[in-house]
Parts: sequence; structure tokens; C-alpha cells
Amino acid sequence: MEPSPRERFAALARSPDSEIDVARGALLVAAEAYPHLDITAPLIELDDLARAATPALHGASTPLARMQALLDFIAGEGFHGNRDDYYDPRNSFLNEVLARRTGIPITLAIVCTEVARRIHVPVYGVSFPGHFLVKYVAAEAERAGGEIVADPFSGSTLSDDDVRERFKLAMGPAARFDARWLRVATPREILVRLLGNLKQIYVQRKELEKALGCCDRILMLSPDAPLELRDRGLVYQELECFGAALCDLERFLALAERDPSADAIRDTLVELRAKAARVN
Repeated sequence: MEPSPRERFAALARSPDSEIDVARGALLVAAEAYPHLDITAPLIELDDLARAATPALHGASTPLARMQALLDFIAGEGFHGNRDDYYDPRNSFLNEVLARRTGIPITLAIVCTEVARRIHVPVYGVSFPGHFLVKYVAAEAERAGGEIVADPFSGSTLSDDDVRERFKLAMGPAARFDARWLRVATPREILVRLLGNLKQIYVQRKELEKALGCCDRILMLSPDAPLELRDRGLVYQELECFGAALCDLERFLALAERDPSADAIRDTLVELRAKAARVN
């Protein structure tokens, strides 16, 4: 029997980061919403986009020019940020983004980085607060005066001042910026953030079974992530799966007893234990 998308995703999640194919992982996320999705076709489309982008990117003479050429190519192919319906779940599914040419920052960043990767242009994802970003990170960029950071959602490169302003807007005026916020995201981190965005959309839409599926796959990628255990436990609570909720929330407290939400979770556990006792 053909393995399910969840089983295939679980196998991918067990791989070392160096072996995780982000596009394939994103398409396996989509395959749960689209049971008949053939993930080969979107991967071939990314190959075709990369071939079409090659002349412009390889013809650019500086890191800034190559980054701008990539942004211009993606925009020229019709890709744009979905400002009209930002929280449409389709914006998080790579097959839909490729078909509709519209998405959110992280899925547009995946398109950019997957096109660049295929033609050996060093553009990588950055899990920045607020909007997911990309950056050009070759040694020549360092010699040219720093990394080239860009926002595929707006289709623009960002100055140092732009980056810091975005950081303050996302994190608050008292937050302290440092270089770690522009660290290259690992494939695992990219898929976690993609699923985290989708989870929040489903929670807001009260589609809790789908939110639970996102929690499960995040924890495949990062089994001991305390906040994800907390979130899954709270989803289980809403679904009246009290035993499963207890297990996750108790594990959350064991891993993060000083988290700001810990006291509220302790109160929730008192209530859950009482409900679980009545059920049993």
C-alpha cells in the first residue's frame, strides 16, 4: 500500500536537516489537504522556473543585482503577496501558490529559495519576526558590505534601517536587535514555521482537527518543542481528548516550568484531571 502523506512526512522529519527537501516537505503538508495531489508536478514546475531564471541571475554581476534579478523574475512570473485574503489556507500550500501565483511571505520565500537553489545562487530563508525573509549569503556579499536581505512578499530588497524598523514593529520598541535574527533558517525550521502559520489559521477558523494535524507534524519535526506540546494539549482539550491533553500539558510543564504561560497551564491541568477522572 502507498504510504500516506503523513507517513511520508514523518519519514522526511526523521531525516537530518541536510537531507530535508523543503519543497517536498511543503508539498507533503499540502497533500493532506489535497489527497490526490501528485507532488511531482509542482517539483517539475520549480525546475522549469529555475531554468527560465538562469540567464537573468547568472548574467547579474553583483550580489545585489542577482537578488534583484531573482525578485524581478519571480514578480515577472506573476507571483505576488496575497494582501486581499492573507489568511486563506491556500496561501500556505505550495501547490496552490504555484498554481495561483499568490501566497504569504514564507511560501513566496520557498519559491524564491527553491529556484535559487536549483541554479546554485546562494539565497536562503530567514525566519525573521513578522514576515519571513530571504537573504543572499555568499562571501562576495560580505566583501561588498554586508548580506543582501529581501522580502519576497513585497518584492523588495531591505536596507539595514528597513530590517531594524521591521524588527521593532514585530517585537516592540524595547526589543534589542542583533544578528541572530537574520540567521539562515534550517529546512526543519522553515517547515515548522509553515505549519505554525497554518495551525493558527485553522485555530482561528475553529477547524480543530486540521489544527491538530499541524501540531502533530510540527512535533514530528521538533519532538521536544515545549510551546508546541502546550498548543497541541490545548487543542486536545478543545476536542475533549482529556487524556491526551493531560499528557502533552504535563510534558510542557516538565520542559518549561518557568514559561510565562506555565501558571495558567497548571490551572488548566487541575480542571483537566477532574474531567479525565469523570470520563474514566
